[in-house]
Amino acid sequence: MIINVFIYDDNEARRDSLIALLELTDSMHFVGSAANCTFVEQDMLSSKPDVVLMDIEMPETDGIEGVKRIKSKYPHIKVIMQTVYEDSDKIFNALRYGAEGYILKKASVNHIIESIKEVYNGGAFMTPSVAMQVMNFIKKPTPSDQKMESLSPRESEVLKYLSEENSYKMIADRLKISYGTVNNHIKKYTKTAGSFAGKAVSYALKNNINH
Repeated sequence: MIINVFIYDDNEARRDSLIALLELTDSMHFVGSAANCTFVEQDMLSSKPDVVLMDIEMPETDGIEGVKRIKSKYPHIKVIMQTVYEDSDKIFNALRYGAEGYILKKASVNHIIESIKEVYNGGAFMTPSVAMQVMNFIKKPTPSDQKMESLSPRESEVLKYLSEENSYKMIADRLKISYGTVNNHIKKYTKTAGSFAGKAVSYALKNNINH
């Protein structure tokens, strides 16, 4: 199994370090990179990646617009957002447009590799600090007609353990459930949070709420 990966990052040094990481990982193949998403459709067509590592803050055309355009035309391509900021608005906008993963740039090499493998295999991925943002977001009071789908006690447990820096495997062992079940819960969080972000934006526009 070889995973083809494309990188978006306006920091050349970081791009080079990610390229080196991919080239040193047997199961992964670097297929291209760019400093922004201006030509994202052409990039995807020519390089045919399985997974995209997407920086959020880039000049001209940023990562939020990038994931939106990728998912619009190439929904099968998996996208992992990377950022230096633990910004809930950016997290949920990325999820709303279909990103499968969200990690911080300071994430370990192991987390980066794990995230690529997880989303390639149909799962979702978020680092502990991002899981904490999701958990806090889910707890926020919202307008009555915009309530998020509530989580079951088990789903809440999984999210709590993830936010406390337990790996998927550790969570599975701790709760005596399968690794696949943990992954399914994480996928639900990304879809639920992303769906709610879309509803919240619609609500704000409908009611002329200023941010």
